[in-house]
Amino acid sequence: MSGDRGAECAVQAAKAAVESSKALSILLVGNQQILEAFLWSPHPRLRIVDAPDRVTMDERPSYALRHKQNSSMAVALRLVRDGEADACVSAGNTGALMALGRSIVKTYPGIERPAIIKRLPAPGQNCYVLDLGANVDASAEHLFQFAIMGSLMAEAIEGIAAPRVALLNVGQEAIKGNEQVRLASHLLSESAHLHYIGFIEGHQLFDNAADVVVCDGFVGNIALKTGEGVAVMLIDLVRKTFASSLWGRAVGMLAAPILRRLLRRMDPARHNGASFIGLQGVVVKSHGNACERGLLAAILQAEREVQQQIPQRLNQRLDELVF
Repeated sequence: MSGDRGAECAVQAAKAAVESSKALSILLVGNQQILEAFLWSPHPRLRIVDAPDRVTMDERPSYALRHKQNSSMAVALRLVRDGEADACVSAGNTGALMALGRSIVKTYPGIERPAIIKRLPAPGQNCYVLDLGANVDASAEHLFQFAIMGSLMAEAIEGIAAPRVALLNVGQEAIKGNEQVRLASHLLSESAHLHYIGFIEGHQLFDNAADVVVCDGFVGNIALKTGEGVAVMLIDLVRKTFASSLWGRAVGMLAAPILRRLLRRMDPARHNGASFIGLQGVVVKSHGNACERGLLAAILQAEREVQQQIPQRLNQRLDELVF
């Protein structure tokens, strides 16, 4: 019921998701009358769960926590907590989703805050980056916990025996960065559970410099959205360049198969959806302005995490560690 494009976009994405995955069923949580109008006709694997309230994009997380327990976001998270749903996908207020997720779904013992983690496409190997917006301020201890969770995520999904963990910083030298980053670097270098390789800079996020990159949510969110903005600009530039002349259109027709693959790989909507790692359930955050294709990508990501039992596997590995 939230997000920049509202319920209609979410309903259409849900329809596309159940058509693309025959094993998937979706609970549409929100105002029943509005959702029924957008659903048009019943579907055997789409069901509406009525929620009379919603969290708006500009509401404070503390207000949502106190006053929005009947919102679509809170109801959806309770469905996950109670085992009636395997995952929650939301394009709504990130701070509210964080606060309600911690309150309802809970974090694992030893984890103070969940973090938003996303796999960025990189040549040869994917790179996991966290936090991407859940924690605008993060202490050195929080960054250390993010590194542990990110490393376990890369290990569980990618099968990397010792993922390379780096801290995102303004330089690679040991003296660079603020106090939290330098202290986190010390904690990471002392850990026997991590393959810590030191600092990396923003331009290295996409060049396979590390398997896991750790930062606070303020830095991570800006880095992510800057990268997505550059991708959109390049896609638009390529299209305009080939359409600008008869010669360009002719070359574009010859190169069309290659260009389609390139543009598809760069399309931010295709990579939409980031996970709240550290919660005792699958919770995927979509961009607030995601289109139908973007929301579809987020839903299918949630389905993959459920199939791969990501929370359970992370919890099992966290139990084996002492940190």
